[in-house]
Amino acid sequence: MHPAPRAGGQTRDSRDGKGIGSTTGSGICHAYAPDGRCISLLKILMTNFCIYDCAYCVNRVSSNVTRARFTPEEVVTLTLEFYRRNYIEGLFLSSGIIRSPDETMSDMVRIARMLRTEHHFRGYIHLKTIPDAAPELIAEAGLYADRLSINVELPTDRAVKDYAPEKDPAQIRRAMADVRLKREAGKERSFSGKRPPRFAPAGQSTQMIVGADGADDTTILRTSTRLYSGYKLRRVYYSAFSPIPDASAALPLIKPPLMREHRLYQADWLLRFYGFDVEEIASATRGGHLDLEVDPKLAWALANRHLFPLDVNRAEREMLLRVPGLGTKTVARILTTRRHRTLRYDDLRRMGANLKQAKPFITLLDWRPRALSDAADLRARFAPPPEQLSLF
Repeated sequence: MHPAPRAGGQTRDSRDGKGIGSTTGSGICHAYAPDGRCISLLKILMTNFCIYDCAYCVNRVSSNVTRARFTPEEVVTLTLEFYRRNYIEGLFLSSGIIRSPDETMSDMVRIARMLRTEHHFRGYIHLKTIPDAAPELIAEAGLYADRLSINVELPTDRAVKDYAPEKDPAQIRRAMADVRLKREAGKERSFSGKRPPRFAPAGQSTQMIVGADGADDTTILRTSTRLYSGYKLRRVYYSAFSPIPDASAALPLIKPPLMREHRLYQADWLLRFYGFDVEEIASATRGGHLDLEVDPKLAWALANRHLFPLDVNRAEREMLLRVPGLGTKTVARILTTRRHRTLRYDDLRRMGANLKQAKPFITLLDWRPRALSDAADLRARFAPPPEQLSLF
């Protein structure tokens, strides 16, 4: 089991009995539905038994951990009881591989089928499918689940072969391609005008472990770009690798902090919604790695000061989206409002712009940054202040 996506925050849980909630692991987690709603999902691992020996996974076959397993009936009961108590709005189900990929996938499909057909469960279901399972099992899973995900595991084929030798990158891609084709076929009408049964209507996603190999951030983002375009993914999830003591000798010494994961999510957002390409983001990296002190958009702006300051009342949408502190909604409001009148500094404040970041990079009717945009210490004004670390 891999950690849930985080936002660069501190790892916390309440297993010591002194608090409530958790930022990682299983339990009730939050996800976004296709319509943008934030929903609560019961995220569980059907079993942590696994026949594979992936070096980065705590549940690999050679790991000395306590094993447990839910029966399909137990998962169904848990889901229904939590749903009736209004704790959750759906199920996120993954699993280690027990006995064989087909047997494990068959149990997962059985859970989804029981929920839908026997208990008429209308909540959200996300199944983390197994690429080595028979195609017909994955095809059946898509009839019951809202979303399917097939993990690419690591950014490069070489890394998968080195650290997860039982897994085949080519087979993973074939399974992802099959899901894409079935989704596209599910949208086509027959000659009679009828649509086939919906297949994974919320799309497919994947997960990539960050830091278990030596791939830099540029390599990771290039891989993500290929995945988005090749398989029409809804989301690539980045999961920061947490070192496992008894496997440390088999893995690289670079152990990224959660902030690296957070920066990758921010860069991914720029690729998907702000019109950036990978090479633009890469041009502001250091040795291929994103700046951990400032976000990728600000890092790009600082590296391209010759393009700024930008006249907010005249600039094209593409350039406005590259201004730090201006989000997609703010830019849309700017474009709508300036058709009728000239914008001022306070107008941007009311529109929700982060002017602390934006003001060195823009000009308005009543605002000019003067020498601020050329200041040698401009980056230092945005970077977090130095912190004295404890020696003990």
